[in-house]
Amino acid sequence: MQAHDLRPPKGAKHARRRVGRGNASGHGTYSSKGLKGQKARSGKPLRAGFEGGQTPLVKRLPKRRGFRNRNRVEYRGVNLKDLAGFAAGTEVTPELLKERNIIAGVKQPVKVLGDGQLAAALTVRAHKFSATARAAIEAAGGQAIEITGTSESNDDNG
Repeated sequence: MQAHDLRPPKGAKHARRRVGRGNASGHGTYSSKGLKGQKARSGKPLRAGFEGGQTPLVKRLPKRRGFRNRNRVEYRGVNLKDLAGFAAGTEVTPELLKERNIIAGVKQPVKVLGDGQLAAALTVRAHKFSATARAAIEAAGGQAIEITGTSESNDDNG
């Protein structure tokens, strides 16, 4: 086989439409452009999104503002006053908080915040603690243990 023998497969190429070659061709008179108007004239075609001189939609919409950090971690906040209902010696985990309907789910990591008082000594396991929350838990005789990683069970819907 030689280079001059190569041909595209049958049906792969279409013949160019020859417009403006008389009415017998089927593309005469207006050459498939319809009647008068900007799009029937010769010259450059209209760019994509052109709206006839009206302020384009892209310019009418407000610009996207600000910055969104892809690495930001959203924590579910749990205050000390929410932990006050647990009995002394209880090990509080995100799963137990979900069980007691204090948090909606365990998909997001949990951060314990320092709003409220804590009287009972609890072992609290969470992903993060505020400085005041950690101090209050330890002052009550409990332990604040950080869970490493984002969440222990990410397969749960939350």
